[in-house]
Amino acid sequence: MNPSQIIFKGLIGLVGGVLSGLLGLGGAIVIIPALVMLLGFSQQMAQGTALVMMVLPVGALAAWQYYQQGFVEIKTALILAAMFFIGGYFGAKFATHIPQESLKKGFAVVLVLIAAKIWFNTK
Repeated sequence: MNPSQIIFKGLIGLVGGVLSGLLGLGGAIVIIPALVMLLGFSQQMAQGTALVMMVLPVGALAAWQYYQQGFVEIKTALILAAMFFIGGYFGAKFATHIPQESLKKGFAVVLVLIAAKIWFNTK
């Protein structure tokens, strides 16, 4: 990997981290499309890479800031984490056997549905 690739990948991570901390986004919403569209990763490679990235405590400093301000409900976070742990295993087991084009289209549909829900939510 040449230095410009390292810098470019670092910038993708930085943008993903800033948006995650700023808007509470999961890194996958930024990182996966960037890896696929900008770096030519397959959908499975992008998803697997993003998951490994998140295994490390990448959100620890952002979470600490929210916790210090009283914006964390620990019990809910632990329940979500436990179920995410189990669900992630089964989701990955399934995703690795889906054709890349189908997986990409499914990912896009989820992003559009989330965006529409946020856009049209009047509460």
